[in-house]
Amino acid sequence: MDKHYYNSDDLAKFPKITEFQKEMGDKFFSWYSSVFKAGALTEREKSLIALAVAHTVQCPYCIDAYTQDTLQKGCTEQMMMEAVHVAAAIRSGSSLVHGVQMMNKAQKLSM
Repeated sequence: MDKHYYNSDDLAKFPKITEFQKEMGDKFFSWYSSVFKAGALTEREKSLIALAVAHTVQCPYCIDAYTQDTLQKGCTEQMMMEAVHVAAAIRSGSSLVHGVQMMNKAQKLSM
């Protein structure tokens, strides 16, 4: 089966989201480009953050885009994987900390 929901060619079509709602699309792209400009964080640091977040939200388009972007900005594969591990640790930790809610409820019901 060569058809699937995710089509990597669609990433190049991202700028076309303005076709259905130009005003909001233009505002998004203006804001988006501002977010990734160097400020307190470098563009490279922001790209690594974006790569980690992309894995957390499981966006294959973002993973493709920020894998390329981080490499272009001089990140090593080791740096990229470390960022992914940070994202994975936060994601799994957030699941586990919600276990406290389960423990509280179980203890309350067991009284």
